Amino acid sequence: MKKPVQIIGIPLDLGQSLRGVDMGPGAVRYAGLTNRLARLGYPVQDLGNLEVPVRDTLEEERRQHYLPAIRRVCEAAYQAARRSIETGNTPIFLGGDHSLAIGTIGGVTHAQPCGVLWIDAHGDFNTPETSHTGNIHGMPLAALLGSGYPELVDLGRPGAKIAAEDVVMIGIRELDHEERSRLTDSGICVYTMRDIDERGMSAVIREALVRLEHHDRLHVSLDIDCLDPSEGPGVGTPSSGGLTYREAQLLMEIIADSRILTSLDIVEINPILDHRNQTAEIAVDLAASLFGKSIL
Repeated sequence: MKKPVQIIGIPLDLGQSLRGVDMGPGAVRYAGLTNRLARLGYPVQDLGNLEVPVRDTLEEERRQHYLPAIRRVCEAAYQAARRSIETGNTPIFLGGDHSLAIGTIGGVTHAQPCGVLWIDAHGDFNTPETSHTGNIHGMPLAALLGSGYPELVDLGRPGAKIAAEDVVMIGIRELDHEERSRLTDSGICVYTMRDIDERGMSAVIREALVRLEHHDRLHVSLDIDCLDPSEGPGVGTPSSGGLTYREAQLLMEIIADSRILTSLDIVEINPILDHRNQTAEIAVDLAASLFGKSIL
């Protein structure tokens, strides 16, 4: 029997300026995630959504970029992730903006470290000092490595939750100037879209998995804006020149072949900006491939 999957919605929309990603979990559910996984033989339990305050009720936090509320939601995500792993499940976290990864990755690494594949158009490696917008969804990876707001760095347990050698980034193509410098100096392995263009997705992901082979568990943090906007238009921060549908499928299929996936984030789907739920449907297709759907 395959390892049970738990679906946990985190409709967090406080980490960015554009509204709509709070509807992402519903869009992915509507696109049939549970049924697709069940057809692959997984027992699936949907735990519903974590509670997230409505932005309009948090006017007093606006100048803080909603930091107190984001911390509370990420703390709940941390505990939910920790429980899911400890009870022998494979959690899938449906976002919501990428700020939630501070909690999910913190939680899945509470008892034991794991490798992290960060699949994204953006670095998410800003700090409050380097960010041009102050939006916290551009800071989660930095916080996980120990830089940024102390309230987020120390969330769940004190200090960094992962180290540079635990992370490989794939699909990067848009970085702020200071963020680029920080990422270059960080020691994180980064595969940009140029690497994928020149070497091909197969070579990149196979090398990435070798870099993480010191772990026997893998968390995939999948920001759907890794896709080219022509493939996945329903995201708040689209960036041209991204992954094709087929490149993304191959990426998921090769990760699935490794058989070390233990948790997954699917983030930044904005149904307001989508076309007939196209982006959420692609996300479900990718998740199915990640969990073992194959052509033959």
